[in-house]
Amino acid sequence: EKLENEGLFAVDRKKALPAFPRHLAIVSSLQAAALRDVLTTLQRRAPYLRLTIFPAPVQGDGAGARIAEALAQASVSQCDAIILCRGGGSIEDLWAFNEECVARAIRASAIPVICGVGHETDFTIADFAADLRAPTPTAAAELAAPDRDTLLGALDQLDSKLRRRFDRAIEDRQQRIDWLAARLVHPTERIRRRQEESQQLGQRLR
Repeated sequence: EKLENEGLFAVDRKKALPAFPRHLAIVSSLQAAALRDVLTTLQRRAPYLRLTIFPAPVQGDGAGARIAEALAQASVSQCDAIILCRGGGSIEDLWAFNEECVARAIRASAIPVICGVGHETDFTIADFAADLRAPTPTAAAELAAPDRDTLLGALDQLDSKLRRRFDRAIEDRQQRIDWLAARLVHPTERIRRRQEESQQLGQRLR
């Protein structure tokens, strides 16, 4: 209630994710299975992405402060967005993500934060503070990075559309050239016609 009254969960304060990120930050434990899931998903979907991991313990004494510190470091990096992730567990295991310092670090971040903590049914204060909540760490990775194959397919469609428009424009211009060419009279022909007109006028005059 305290954080909500301060506006830390306000929808209008949430930042939009970049449509085409090039560099992602990941805040998690180096030993976490969730980190491996995130890395595998990002490698499959967006192998072109640059990734920087900001390690922090995700449970135990002092974990909340360490997570907040890692978020602060990621916030001032050259990354486009942050994935905060941890696998499922008991409410005690996830308690670090309920700490006030973590919520404030998320809201203070200069770049968007995606929270993928626990399973789909798990909710923490970090979820409410984050710019976007993902039901799982894998889902967080999917939300953070557009699928490469999907992007390539969209580019192919745009390329085909552009080619069709270009071909249609060329055809329209070619038809106009043909129309203008039909109306265009060579100077020699103009002179010949004028000579004929002059002869006819001369005959009428005589």
